[in-house]
Amino acid sequence: MSTVLVVDDELRMRAFLARSLSNEGHTVMTAADGVEAMTRLANGGVDLVLLDVMMPRCSGMQVLTMMGQRKDTTPVIVLSAVTDVAARVQALDRGAVDFVGKPFHTVEVVARVRRQLAAAPEQRHRPRFPIAGGIRLDLERRRAQTSDGEVALTEREFDLLAYLMRRSGEVCRREELLRDVWKLPSDPGSNVVEACVRRLRTKLPRLPVETVRGVGYCFPGA
Repeated sequence: MSTVLVVDDELRMRAFLARSLSNEGHTVMTAADGVEAMTRLANGGVDLVLLDVMMPRCSGMQVLTMMGQRKDTTPVIVLSAVTDVAARVQALDRGAVDFVGKPFHTVEVVARVRRQLAAAPEQRHRPRFPIAGGIRLDLERRRAQTSDGEVALTEREFDLLAYLMRRSGEVCRREELLRDVWKLPSDPGSNVVEACVRRLRTKLPRLPVETVRGVGYCFPGA
């Protein structure tokens, strides 16, 4: 099975999650704060991280930022008692793959861990440089290459563009993008999708993404 790192400043929570994941057959490591978590991640061998947000010395948000700086792509599921939309968006923008509010049902967390670990092999075998519509993505460096040159994208911009390119020729509904790219279970009533598309069009003036009014967006097929 896989190795999961549980990061939480509460001993009881670490022990509870470690026991639940061990019962599923996973190897579990724990860390009491972000500083200890970064040390364990630097040693390698971690397949997934369960990360609390509010911790002493180094918060979960700081851990996500440092992982991004290190280009550490280990999937992170954030577990937090702070469940407002702004907190979710901030965590996801910093690289988290999922967000679960506290208190939570153990079976849900275990299922989300299982889903992310099952998706990892598929992601490893994806081509590093998918090409569509005159755009070439570098999945490791998170950049887009066009005939006009190379463009650096933010985490969310890159994820949205990659998603639309993978679904080339299909109309991606706004609700679907919020769920699959932003990991939001429902529409928060904001314009995060539209704003992200506008930023992409500014950075990539020839971006071949069509707006389907009242529905969503489509990256035209070849």
